[in-house]
Amino acid sequence: MLNIKRVGVIGAGTMGNGIAQVFAQKGFEVQLVDLAAPALDRARTSIEKSLDKFVEKSKLTRDERDGTLSRLTTGTSIDALANTDYIVEAIVEDESTKRALFSRLDTLTRPHVILSSNTSSISITTLGAATKRPAKVLGMHFMNPVPLMALVELIRGQATSAESMLTAAELCMELGKTGIEAADYPGFIANRILMPMINEAIFALMEGVGTADAIDAVMKLGMNHPMGPLALADFIGLDVCLAIMNVLHSGLGDPKYRPCPLLRRMVAAGHLGRKSGRGFYEYQSQG
Repeated sequence: MLNIKRVGVIGAGTMGNGIAQVFAQKGFEVQLVDLAAPALDRARTSIEKSLDKFVEKSKLTRDERDGTLSRLTTGTSIDALANTDYIVEAIVEDESTKRALFSRLDTLTRPHVILSSNTSSISITTLGAATKRPAKVLGMHFMNPVPLMALVELIRGQATSAESMLTAAELCMELGKTGIEAADYPGFIANRILMPMINEAIFALMEGVGTADAIDAVMKLGMNHPMGPLALADFIGLDVCLAIMNVLHSGLGDPKYRPCPLLRRMVAAGHLGRKSGRGFYEYQSQG
């Protein structure tokens, strides 16, 4: 593996702060960048709470917690990433925004640095084409919540080199994660299977096949899922679910991936799940 010591994480949302935390926990110096300073403040608070829970459960010592926080630096300028050894992008799930960022990172970072994306559905080949180093562009799709989930989907774009994929796989092992390779098709493996299930659950709710509680209970008690599909959609964010379904629908061209009208309506109403306080269920304000 390349000598990776300094990692840049872009995007201080739920995924970005989780990714920053796991790298910092494993001894990497982490620079977390977001254009919005309040998002960085929320991220640090979230990371501190997560680490405190690990201390309470005796999974971390207080010194390890403090060491993790000491390795985490935050800032609003992407220029701070110029000397990092590896990049993980975790910004909004929008192709044009990601392409613009990868083009900027290509000119900012050193030529050997791998640029990875935490995208859950967008083409890695397309992101790589926005750079002059497509061999060093790959997908590194972590699962939420990042500090607890073992899986990382590793996506090989059309031009991604075997060396880059090997580096990412070894990095996963360093983080205590399991890297599973997926081809660069819309949704990759995880969301190609998960999102149509969630979408179908929303259709079942819209058509009155069952209540939200009934649909989730069937999947939990009958299929042994830890969380029902509608509760999971609330956890992921209904706007994110819709964005992924749109990628599947447009990328694969099959009407079976058509987003449920109820999903579209809820997103239009701002009922996005846990983060907005209301989705298929109601939640206390996330403040």
